[in-house]
Amino acid sequence: MDPLAPLLELSEVADALENARANVDRMLWHEALRGGDELVAAEVALHSASATLALDGYDCDVERLRERDYDDPVISGVVRVVEALPGIASMWPVSPRYVLAKLHTLATKELPDAGVDFEPGRIEVDEAGMNRINALCALVTNPTKEIPAAMAAAVVHGELLAVRPFPVANNVVARAAARLSLASKGLDPKLLIAVDAGHLERAPEYVGAQRAWSTGTPDGVRSWLKHYGKSLEAGAAETLQICTELMKDVG
Repeated sequence: MDPLAPLLELSEVADALENARANVDRMLWHEALRGGDELVAAEVALHSASATLALDGYDCDVERLRERDYDDPVISGVVRVVEALPGIASMWPVSPRYVLAKLHTLATKELPDAGVDFEPGRIEVDEAGMNRINALCALVTNPTKEIPAAMAAAVVHGELLAVRPFPVANNVVARAAARLSLASKGLDPKLLIAVDAGHLERAPEYVGAQRAWSTGTPDGVRSWLKHYGKSLEAGAAETLQICTELMKDVG
């Protein structure tokens, strides 16, 4: 049995994740995704970068990102991370530790004066934290079909937020790794779900639910998993809106 399988028994979790999957499936039938989805993927990347920045308190809207109208190294780092995801998605299920280091290096390589002593790509946790990182990597490299992709991504995201393996840009890495989990598990292989925009739409819940996950209690775990399902739904809705706008522009 998959070690995460019991989490599906928590009240409302299975329904929340199944509803998210159903909404993603409906999104994938949009006309804008037929015969080519490069434009949608590019636009989703911009929305995702803007959202993950906003979740960390940085105001950089989609148009500024589109025009490269920024010189903040934090913003540059997030853009590098988001742009790198398609090229490293296949590495995630094979070598998650390497990918985490790669994501962190991309996010922080221009931050020599971050005010925190850190080495780009280096995991810095105590023994208990390292045990959790090791367990997380084992789950990624030894997947089963018993749990939905959304749960796998939620666990990756929640654990990285809770353990904080990186003292700088940890949340950026956590959100990116979760997107890679959705891709590698087949729910979002082309990175078309604007899930970070979904987290931003539910930002107070995002903060509260991640704190709840960190408690490790059944209620806390349930709160985070339900939030993740709802954010996936909201992210799929954001992508649908992107598709609609692109179709208007084409028309």
